[in-house]
Amino acid sequence: MSGDSDLIKILFFGDITGRAGRTAVKNYLAVNKADFVIANIENASHGFGLTKKNYQDLSLSGINCFTSGNHIWDKKDIYEYIETAENLVRPINYPDGTKGCGSRVFEIKGEKFAIINALGRVFMPPIDSPWQVVPDEIRRLQADGIKNIIIDFHAEATAEKICFSKYLAKEFNNEENALIKAFLGTHTHVQTADEKIYMGMAYITDAGFCGTEDSVIGMDFMTSMKRLSTSLPERYEIAESTIAQINGVEIFIGKRRATLIKRINITVDNNRNESEVNVEDDG
Repeated sequence: MSGDSDLIKILFFGDITGRAGRTAVKNYLAVNKADFVIANIENASHGFGLTKKNYQDLSLSGINCFTSGNHIWDKKDIYEYIETAENLVRPINYPDGTKGCGSRVFEIKGEKFAIINALGRVFMPPIDSPWQVVPDEIRRLQADGIKNIIIDFHAEATAEKICFSKYLAKEFNNEENALIKAFLGTHTHVQTADEKIYMGMAYITDAGFCGTEDSVIGMDFMTSMKRLSTSLPERYEIAESTIAQINGVEIFIGKRRATLIKRINITVDNNRNESEVNVEDDG
């Protein structure tokens, strides 16, 4: 690719799920570099939420920004550290007064980038409308001189993700100059094959997940089957294996627009790099 030195390379990882996902991503980052790394971590601690210990550990691995979703509150110590977690973004469309920040600004190769996290509303718990909250935040950031925005839209319905991304691109981008450089879907843990550049914006409906490959979106098959086949309450258990999948995207961004998005979809054996990773954690 010509002019690579002028481009900013972003790595974005879909929902990191449990120890297998954390280990796989840490091993990947040990040998694959980028100018900036973003990861969705709402399932990072045993499949539900993020402990302070795991936040600190992943921060040392090379992840620069952590996005999240509806499970961010599942580990109760989140309330103790979210206010001081400078690299963590929670969904912006929780009500006013909710702890944490829904967007943060980072400097990447001399350029300011804002990272916004938002929740969808279709098939999701009640939440403030992203259709109002997110555009308002984009306009606020724009007024502060921000020229680069990346959005993690954590939502269930593919139609909602596609429609919301197109609305924002048409509202804030044009073919030559894109304010929103990337719109990346998360939550379903199933990677979609629709990555593209749309009006200067890198897009994928769902980046997928990082976790145990032989699983049901990261969870144990038997507990998932009991819950889905009987409709009775069953506690989900994280799937345990050294064989993990890594899902995400690699994005290249120029001065005015995103130029390329490539899917990451690989299977790895965590045992091969076990000596390089501290696996003593909370599951």
